[in-house]
Amino acid sequence: MSTALIELIDIRKSYGGVDSPKVDILRGISLRIHPGEFVAIVGASGSGKSTLMNILGCLDRPTAGSYRFAGRDVAELGSDELAWLRREAFGFVFQGYHLIASGSAQENVEMPAIYAGIAARERHARASALLQRLGLASRTGNRPYQLSGGQQQRVSIARALMNGGHIILADEPTGALDSHSGTEVMVLLDELASQGHVIILITHDRKVAARAQRVIEIGDGLIISDSASEQPPADTGQGLPAAQLRQRLDRGATLRGAWQGELLEALQAAWRVMWVNRFRTALTLLGIVIGVASVVVMLAVGEGSKRQVMAQMAAFGSNILYLNGKPASLGEQAGTITLADVAAIGQLPQVRHVMPVIGEKMMVRHGNHSQPFYVGGNNTRFPEIFNWPAVHGSFFSAADEASAAAVAVIGQKVREKMLDPGRDPLGQYILIGNVPFQVVGILAGKGASSGDQDSDGRVVVPYSAAAIRLFGQRDPDYVAVAALDSTRVEQAEAAIDQLLRQRHNGRQDFELTNDAALIQAEARTQNSLSLMLGAIAAISLLVGGIGVMNIMLMTVRERTREIGIRMATGARQRDILRQFLSEAVLLSMVGGLAGIVLALAVGGGLMLAKVAVAFALPAMLGAFACAVVTGVVFGFMPARKAARLDPVKALTSE
Repeated sequence: MSTALIELIDIRKSYGGVDSPKVDILRGISLRIHPGEFVAIVGASGSGKSTLMNILGCLDRPTAGSYRFAGRDVAELGSDELAWLRREAFGFVFQGYHLIASGSAQENVEMPAIYAGIAARERHARASALLQRLGLASRTGNRPYQLSGGQQQRVSIARALMNGGHIILADEPTGALDSHSGTEVMVLLDELASQGHVIILITHDRKVAARAQRVIEIGDGLIISDSASEQPPADTGQGLPAAQLRQRLDRGATLRGAWQGELLEALQAAWRVMWVNRFRTALTLLGIVIGVASVVVMLAVGEGSKRQVMAQMAAFGSNILYLNGKPASLGEQAGTITLADVAAIGQLPQVRHVMPVIGEKMMVRHGNHSQPFYVGGNNTRFPEIFNWPAVHGSFFSAADEASAAAVAVIGQKVREKMLDPGRDPLGQYILIGNVPFQVVGILAGKGASSGDQDSDGRVVVPYSAAAIRLFGQRDPDYVAVAALDSTRVEQAEAAIDQLLRQRHNGRQDFELTNDAALIQAEARTQNSLSLMLGAIAAISLLVGGIGVMNIMLMTVRERTREIGIRMATGARQRDILRQFLSEAVLLSMVGGLAGIVLALAVGGGLMLAKVAVAFALPAMLGAFACAVVTGVVFGFMPARKAARLDPVKALTSE
């Protein structure tokens, strides 16, 4: 004698009872079903037979009573264990076929195997073999709307058998079919019963029920008659024993599926849904695309502006320190920086160039023109230290410096004010004070920095010539020191301070200044501007995320029946969560990529319009990551809502 595979003891099911009238659907059902049985449950509409099938298939739970599967109390099983039963033990054949519209026949059949973690190659082969066995070898790529009712029902039978289908639960399998297709389906069920599958057939047609070995009639939620004898049927040796199913349940329900295969299937299904609803998808993507593009472009414009300003600041010497004497204490005279100090500073490893400077405003004359300009004595390091080359002629040479030659390099403003524009300025003489100097070069235009007077109103002469011919002093007014780069200004300042303290007997009768604070303040201002622009642009990304959540909520509503189908074929809550979360993330990823492409296109247009733009890979990756995170955050609530749907309500939704 075989052990009962399914045992129901006084099963009751009621709806309502709190704010609505209580309705009793099942009022005490007790029955035992053994391996190898072909059972037909027959009854009129409203008798409770479909509710009984949902309880038998673990799609629903009874209000009261005990349901034991292979000796295990189903009430003690968690959601994953119930999903395992639906996936591994049961196979559902519904009156309405319940195939996923966006999937092909092959993909519909493979679904239970995906949730079981079966490798792709193995499930492809098994699904193809089942479809071929059921006469659908040429229809594997067809979608449900391309199949007849009988063909769709055969696809659902193949799906029920995908993971073994030890117990086939057929709910009115011939109800929506013509007589010929209905006969074909019943022949298939007869064949499966002869092979040892447990067949539980739910029908209102007594002729269909008569094909079963055992007929149970229910009415008003009670068993009216049962054709089986009180003794359980003899073990025919067919079908999977209850004890073996119990062992597989205890072992398999704790195993996790192959998440890679499930994730790949989820992404493929998500892409199909997006493609089927292309127009709606495009409208939803628009928010993400605009958001990502705005963030990337705004940050690129901000970074470009920052680099442009920093480059302009660098043109005025962002790595320059200025050294001059000052009183060590109140009432004392300012200290003196000597040429020996300058030579010692030039030996420091933190220093690139050093230049003594002596100068003041003096009257400059040429012909009938006279005007005061700043005249400075400098050495040949002037172009490198101040990033200020001669664009016409040349700068004076080291030989000119050594011989105190009376040569001068003048700024653009001096040339405009003093020299005849129709003549070559090179070789002409200007009087500085009363000393004639020959013009040998014209400095590049530089403009003004930080509101200072125009730097182009300047005359540069050799330091030795200025000291001897103009000012009558050897020691510099101040010293310009170029650090190795703008990031090492503080290191150079500390080294110079230590050196001069040693040379000046510990007295701090000197002062070091630089433009680093100005540069840093400008950089902070530009960074704040970039962040503000990025924050404004991020608002559009937030709006896009709300659009994703809205469309996902609509998708859950539209695909409620699909969710029920997936649950009936063994999907766990986390599988449904993964499915819809994958769709939200894929939607955001596509939008993010499109947004980056749009941003690059807009950036290219801005560059052609001479707008400073600097794209940074971290900014683009960050915007893309934000789009993905947006998909996760705004897609999670709809996905969780989908995962928590009741399987029975989902299956019966319109």
